[in-house]
Amino acid sequence: MLFDDSYKTITIPSDGLFKDRGSKFIARAYPVQTEDEVKEKLALLRKEFYDARHHCYAYQLGFDKSAYRINDDGEPSGTAGRPIFGQIQSFDLTNILIVVIRYFGGTKLGVSGLINAYKSATQDALNSANIISKTVNEIYEVCFQYPHMNEVMKILKDHGLSPMQQNFELECSLKFSIRKNDANILYKKFSKIYGLQISYIRTE
Repeated sequence: MLFDDSYKTITIPSDGLFKDRGSKFIARAYPVQTEDEVKEKLALLRKEFYDARHHCYAYQLGFDKSAYRINDDGEPSGTAGRPIFGQIQSFDLTNILIVVIRYFGGTKLGVSGLINAYKSATQDALNSANIISKTVNEIYEVCFQYPHMNEVMKILKDHGLSPMQQNFELECSLKFSIRKNDANILYKKFSKIYGLQISYIRTE
């Protein structure tokens, strides 16, 4: 079975709202790539909603969903961050941060009430989000002699690829991006060209 080389994420921020017994839960969903971006968004929201009692959140990063975190920000353990994260999983998303800001309305909601509130606010934000599927791509660089130019360009053209970056002099080099599950076939084709060197750069 091939590695699943696609993932779902959101393209632009989206909002959600849920109210219960005077308490207001404002959800904000953001596309993010790094933990630094997460910190930046959290800092901005703390300034914008400086008078709110709680800023609870969850995020998941990486096409392989390898980094995630949940935070209850003072709410009873498991009542805020976990239901937010549960919705991220339910929608099968990554590279996303969801923050739910709570304004307390004077009446305690209890554990089940809180779980429902944080889940519902998050769900509302995700229902209005622009969700897309993206492929996991590998970036390679090939270095070759000028006489091999046509052969190299034909291989790229046959796979519907265009160089991302190229340098055509006596020694030629170019970088290209290819869907992960197709990379092995292309790697083998390039490996057959005498004197050509192919190097893996990164996955994104």
